[in-house]
Amino acid sequence: MLAGGEDGNYIARRLLRFTYEDIGLADPAVAQEVMTAWQTYERLGSPEGEIALAQAVIRMATAPKSNAVYIAEKHAQSMVREHGSLAPPKNIINPANKFMKSEGFGAEYVYEHDLENGVSGQAFFPNKIPDTTTLYTPRQRGFEREIEKRLAYFQKVRGR
Repeated sequence: MLAGGEDGNYIARRLLRFTYEDIGLADPAVAQEVMTAWQTYERLGSPEGEIALAQAVIRMATAPKSNAVYIAEKHAQSMVREHGSLAPPKNIINPANKFMKSEGFGAEYVYEHDLENGVSGQAFFPNKIPDTTTLYTPRQRGFEREIEKRLAYFQKVRGR
């Protein structure tokens, strides 16, 4: 593409997009590496900066792939189109004044950092959305294996 006259910054921009769309959380470090390659290209230009882009392409090509975040984001957008903008549960909203407190905002809120395991089991979705709704389902690839373990732990702590 570079030999054909394409702007290296355009190529880097597309690489970064592909990183988030096609590699995602399977190897989240790739995004930083691509960003660094882009910055290197911006500072060095051609031909010196081209090797940074080539290195980023090789790193991307050899990384585990997952589009689970991309799918989750599309699912979330679909939920918003279907339900509109819904308020979160009152118990997780900070009561900024006495009236809000009297209306139940912040009632029985649990500060997760105060808990030994850091997981309260509180509902965070709006009341019209079941708290069991799943937007993100990690793949069994790369770092997403660790995320899946965390999500399973959260479910266990919450008793689900």
